[in-house]
Amino acid sequence: MDRAMGVSILQLPADCDRWDEVLALITRAFAAMDGVIDPPSSAHQLSPENLRDKAGRETVFAALKDGRIVGCAFVLERTDDLYVGKLAVEPELQGQGIGRRLVQAVEALAHGRNKPTIALQTRIELTGNHAAFARLGFRETERTAHDGYSQPTSITMRKALS
Repeated sequence: MDRAMGVSILQLPADCDRWDEVLALITRAFAAMDGVIDPPSSAHQLSPENLRDKAGRETVFAALKDGRIVGCAFVLERTDDLYVGKLAVEPELQGQGIGRRLVQAVEALAHGRNKPTIALQTRIELTGNHAAFARLGFRETERTAHDGYSQPTSITMRKALS
């Protein structure tokens, strides 16, 4: 558990009782995307129950400050990498290094599982996210379109680990 900045990073078990808090965090963190990205975020389809189910298949890191969940990242192990999804930080705490700390936890997990790369996707419209992930060492590797869209809607970014 990392405690710098008064924030601890820990792994949430699927059977924890805080999925409503995680959902509320994701909802707040992704709210700025509403009306900006097309198609709308899949975060709108989340519930505490499907987050718990997702946690049964993925590793979930949470950032806690004074006992409150202020960040999260869901990590899916794939054949060649770890995929980071639903990386969220409390809006009023963004830019304070919490996202970096969550990514560092994912990197440590990747090293422990002998995965040379971590990957994530961000939406085309979210240029601030592209820049933030680039500062964390991610590089664009691909653009893809959601079903029914002829133009790219997402950017895949990867970070090679040493």
